[in-house]
Amino acid sequence: MAFPHRPDAPELPDFSMLKRLARDQLIYLLEQLPGKKDLFIEADLMSPLDRIANVSILKQHEVDKLYKVESKPVFSTSEQLCFLVRPRIRNMRYVANLVNTDKMAGRTRRYKVIFSPQKFYACEMVLEEEGIYGDVSCDEWAFSLLPLDVDLLSMELPEFFRDYFLEGNQRWINTVAQALHLLSNLYGPFANCYGIGRCAKMVYETWRELEEEEEGEIKGRKPEIGHIFLLDRDVDFVTALCSQVVYEGLVDDTFRIKCGSVDFGPDVTSSDKSLKVLLNAQDKVFNEIRNEHFSNVFGFLSQKARNLQAQYDRRRGMDIKQMKNFVSQELKGLKQEHQLLSLHIGACESIMKKKTKQDFQELIKTEHALLEGFNIRESTSYIEEHIDRQVSPIESLRLMCLLSITENGLVPKDYRSLKTQYLQSYGPEHLLTFSNLRRTGLLTEQVPGDTLTAVENKVSKLVTDKAAGKLTDAFSSLAKRSNFRGISKKLGLIPRGDSEYDLKVPRDMAYVFSGAYVPLSCRIIEQVLERRGWLGLEEVVRLLNGNEFAVTDMIPEENAPSDSLRLVLVVFLGGCTFSEISALRFLGRERGYRFIFLTTAVTNSARLMEAMSEVKT
Repeated sequence: MAFPHRPDAPELPDFSMLKRLARDQLIYLLEQLPGKKDLFIEADLMSPLDRIANVSILKQHEVDKLYKVESKPVFSTSEQLCFLVRPRIRNMRYVANLVNTDKMAGRTRRYKVIFSPQKFYACEMVLEEEGIYGDVSCDEWAFSLLPLDVDLLSMELPEFFRDYFLEGNQRWINTVAQALHLLSNLYGPFANCYGIGRCAKMVYETWRELEEEEEGEIKGRKPEIGHIFLLDRDVDFVTALCSQVVYEGLVDDTFRIKCGSVDFGPDVTSSDKSLKVLLNAQDKVFNEIRNEHFSNVFGFLSQKARNLQAQYDRRRGMDIKQMKNFVSQELKGLKQEHQLLSLHIGACESIMKKKTKQDFQELIKTEHALLEGFNIRESTSYIEEHIDRQVSPIESLRLMCLLSITENGLVPKDYRSLKTQYLQSYGPEHLLTFSNLRRTGLLTEQVPGDTLTAVENKVSKLVTDKAAGKLTDAFSSLAKRSNFRGISKKLGLIPRGDSEYDLKVPRDMAYVFSGAYVPLSCRIIEQVLERRGWLGLEEVVRLLNGNEFAVTDMIPEENAPSDSLRLVLVVFLGGCTFSEISALRFLGRERGYRFIFLTTAVTNSARLMEAMSEVKT
């Protein structure tokens, strides 16, 4: 049922070391304020912090009270205040407000600001402007890699996507490069490096500069991870916009997995309380169903329930000694498994109720039609109806973006019509959101043939063929063309429908989208690893607007243990989805690789749309 790893699969490195490093560094920073202190924590650092150092660890290091950084006034009686925050200007104003209030009251205290994952010059400028730069001490907590699971590392930087891909802000490039530098220091250098996308190229160059500065220190070390692949989110928007149908992806779409855990409400727990559940490989029930297509999950859970019942029933014919062994050795494990099983059955029922209400089958049918390029008029009518019924502003936007990207932009008539209907249905405050989507290439209008192409043709006549090719690429990138149809054809992203696709025994990565579509990002990774570079993929690269790179044999192959060459670190810049993670786990099982995922944050279609939206819900 689940995907067992091949017997010859390489062992994964132990990433718990990253947690210990982060914890030790935080403790060191807290101890620089000796004595009792109050700690102010920014909301989006609370969940990651909880995975690293819980309240009892903080209390051991003389943290007295914990406060959330928010707009409400806080009255702390401590003589020492410590702020653990992201490097944001609004946080600096918050600190300045507290310090200046103390000054006006004639009170002197010690203040320390700990920036995570790094300090930005703009923040220090604000502290200076507010006249408190000399009153506070500033430090960095370089906590940028949180192991969410044995093969998944997250930087927990959801703002990376908007900052870089919409606003062109490159401030996090160095943070990612530092994270890669830390990994190569801890787990040895990488033998081969591949990547595609402008951001990936910048990260690679910054990271190499850091490596060159300390070349001597890691020279001669044997690598634990053989390959690294860097990929920009805008190389493949389509996969991120599709509805997820693997169990873990559906749980994320329905309940929102946050920092590796999920809050199951009373409808799932069958009680009047909500329950926070950690979802990782340690949850044996979840680990067996996480990568499965949702249609297989119920059958597996009911079989598991029968097996569990059979194990409970064994105690009936036991004598006292056997009963004693059963109670001391097996009962606790069975009870825990029973609790997890009932939770996941509850989650499945809740997902089924919600999806039936939304007519999920019709939605999936429309998405598949868009991916295959069939019945575009019917799909457009479905989206119009979706908008008119006011189902959900985020869902309607997602479908419009999927239509736009798969069709290489909307024809002007459709673009104007859908935009007008959307604004009338959901309100004119969404107007700026359309501007954002256009800038990122998520929702564009097809350029009339006589504008961009005409200019392109005229310029091409004046230069050589090679230069003309480069100009075409430049124009293509300028227009933010998606070229999805061409790429899909070249890479065979839509499996041929010769026979019924058996989701119980998947034959390729397309199973993560019900056999209708192989995720583009995963296909690129598969092809590049197979060819050990981009040779033979020139046309695909051109359609993807270039910026590819491959640096092989960064260390001699004889120095790399054979196991390490089957370990691949995939770095998603701008977020990755659970569907992509499931697809690559499947590919690893088929080809004998083990994939490790490093992402700026785990994302899905709703988070992507929310990042672009100017209307905050």
